[in-house]
Amino acid sequence: MTEHSLWRFSRALHRAINDREPEDLEALIDDDVDWTIYGPVDMFTFLGARHGKEAVLDVCRKIAENVRIHRFERESVMLGENSAASMMRYSLTALNSNRPISLRIANFAQFKAGRLISMRVLVDTFDLIEQALGSPIHLPKIA
Repeated sequence: MTEHSLWRFSRALHRAINDREPEDLEALIDDDVDWTIYGPVDMFTFLGARHGKEAVLDVCRKIAENVRIHRFERESVMLGENSAASMMRYSLTALNSNRPISLRIANFAQFKAGRLISMRVLVDTFDLIEQALGSPIHLPKIA
């Protein structure tokens, strides 16, 4: 049995971010990859939609400039032949403030011939914004 594409991609992505070594990641991304991380683009410019390998590698570089991954836990994973979905919890450090960030995400990936062709990531953005700001967000009460 061969290793699922998600595991190779996941290891390469973490190396690209923490060690700033995108070389392994490049070989695992399709030239026409469709990539979206849903979240507040105004606060975090590396979020949002990107198309193409170079745009995705640029996002990975920007993430690496902003955070360091300390730990991640896979809460659940579902693997298909050429697809994967997972719920994950990350422990990060914001490099500009040295502030710890705990982050929960859901990601949905599709692969073709072992290369990533589509990635969708949903971020628990409310919690992320509170942690990035360092204080709770007070919303008006709804009647």
